[in-house]
Amino acid sequence: MTSSWIGQSSQSRPNSGRTSRRGGRAARVAGALLPLLVLTACGHGGDRALPGTVHGERGGRFEKAALADGSRLLITTQGGVRVVGTDDDHVAVDDRTFARWTGDGRTHTLDLPCDEADGRAGDNCGGMPLVRVPSGVTLTVRARDAGIDVSQVRGELSLSTVNGDVTVQDSGTNRGRLHLVTRNGSIRATGLAARGVGAETVDGDVDLLCATSPDTLDGVTRNGSVRVTLPADAPPYATDAGTTNGRSTVDVPAAAGDHRHRLTLRTVNGDTEVHRG
Repeated sequence: MTSSWIGQSSQSRPNSGRTSRRGGRAARVAGALLPLLVLTACGHGGDRALPGTVHGERGGRFEKAALADGSRLLITTQGGVRVVGTDDDHVAVDDRTFARWTGDGRTHTLDLPCDEADGRAGDNCGGMPLVRVPSGVTLTVRARDAGIDVSQVRGELSLSTVNGDVTVQDSGTNRGRLHLVTRNGSIRATGLAARGVGAETVDGDVDLLCATSPDTLDGVTRNGSVRVTLPADAPPYATDAGTTNGRSTVDVPAAAGDHRHRLTLRTVNGDTEVHRG
């Protein structure tokens, strides 16, 4: 069969160039399609294979990915989550945690789905999966029916949940803002560093211990107390603290008029307190 093919090609030498060119074009087309096929295969199931992504070994869609300083990270979960800051430049989850990772430029989303019928995602339901994030990211967490626990994350924070507590330790940045919200839960934070702090709940306490003196701080609840502790060397503040059924205690120097440093504490059934530590 080989000798027959050689004989035929030698008799039709004028057409061999066209055949070769058609074959070259076909090879180039196949070469161009190959990366698309690879991306499609990697993206099977709706998950994109982003540069720097490491996939888990036990069914998880994501385990680790590089995250540049100044990036924005959104974590979404139908349960709770525990986030710890690291000196590494990667955001990572444990291999046993089922997660999906999407991103575009400096904005990325880490979804921790909950599906009790799915053995891979069942552990996320009602649990507190651990996520490690690098310093310098702007972190947003959206949870539901569970708590959010964040520690040693040195960046701007926006944390919100329903039916759970928000707990923060040694986090934030002097140049950024902290926005902490829950509904049926308390907000407890220590070692906060921020230019501005906003903390709000409906049924629960707001307890804030600041490592630095923010320019502005707002603490609001309805059924609970609001307690704020500022650094011992905190400057004078224009303070507006009020309650309906409780007492207000202000133990910081008062600043008159429209001052740069402002405190607003509000509740209905509970106390409002602000001290220098």
